[in-house]
Amino acid sequence: MNVIIIEDEKPAARLLQRKLQKLDIEAGTMLHSVEESIEWFQRNPQPDLIFLDIQLSDGLSFDIFEAIPISSAVIFTTAYDEYALRAFKLNSIDYLLKPIDEDDLEASVNKFKERVPQPQQLSVDFDQIKRMLANPQEKNYKKRFTIKMGQHLKMISVEDAECFYSENKGTYIHTTDNRNYLLETTLEQLENELDPNKFYRVSRKFIISVDAIKDIVVYTNSRLKVILPTYKDDEVIVSRERVNDFRDWIS
Repeated sequence: MNVIIIEDEKPAARLLQRKLQKLDIEAGTMLHSVEESIEWFQRNPQPDLIFLDIQLSDGLSFDIFEAIPISSAVIFTTAYDEYALRAFKLNSIDYLLKPIDEDDLEASVNKFKERVPQPQQLSVDFDQIKRMLANPQEKNYKKRFTIKMGQHLKMISVEDAECFYSENKGTYIHTTDNRNYLLETTLEQLENELDPNKFYRVSRKFIISVDAIKDIVVYTNSRLKVILPTYKDDEVIVSRERVNDFRDWIS
């Protein structure tokens, strides 16, 4: 199956690529703008399936369809609300609401597979969808956590997080004032809830904040060690398989 991802946020594109790999689907091509996508379609055969973000860095992804006849199946990935998404249902287009849930992703892929080898009938009223998306909502990433402390509740902003880590089957937030708080969540859930431009999962144990990086040191076996301002309980190591993605993320 030939699959491509069109998404302007590179960390989000890589995260989707990794989730597809868990379903034994390789999305080897990732495009990040309308212009880049149009040029790619002019030079390459059309894929079987496109995962397509709506708002790209240089315009709406619908501009691609207006420039190039697309016969591929399309699954939209979007942070728009349910009201706007009714437009996609009217045109029999599948969609995934960001942050993308792995079960929803698998269901959408299975839905696509059930249609093969039937040709994709892509009949889209782009003007209608554009009107319904005229006032888009901002992407709703996690902004704060509420921690129960005895009889009190403490609110912690994600801006105060140096890192999130797992330990003894628990998930913790370490804050800039050098304190740790237990969260009622998992790193897997946090990976979907946090802004991928500000937070990155460097290993199975750690998600770090880009604003909290104090230093990066070359470590053994082609890995990297991240130095944070106050977290000293354990070494924060970028796992070998994530080093290239991490370098892209910080650049």
